[in-house]
Amino acid sequence: MTPDRPAGPTNPPMPPLVYVPTTDEADPAQRRILMHTVEDGRTALYVYSAIDRLHRFYLADNHWIVLDVAGLQKAFDAAPYDLLFVDVSPGLQEIEPEPAR
Repeated sequence: MTPDRPAGPTNPPMPPLVYVPTTDEADPAQRRILMHTVEDGRTALYVYSAIDRLHRFYLADNHWIVLDVAGLQKAFDAAPYDLLFVDVSPGLQEIEPEPAR
């Protein structure tokens, strides 16, 4: 993770808090962050800037935790990942179109 990279067209600013999908153990302290292997073999962490986006892009009934950038760094230090996706679907469900505004 490189939090010092400047924001730009390909690097939008990181939200101050993100919702991170986890496993579903009854004791929240025992839950683990869910990571995925993408097609090229790299490990990806999918995070969401709002709970409704987690429900829409990930799975509506999935357990989650909220992390700030320091928390994401601790997660990376404990279990490194290659890619960090914000508000992106890993393809676990069919996505419904956003309602018209």
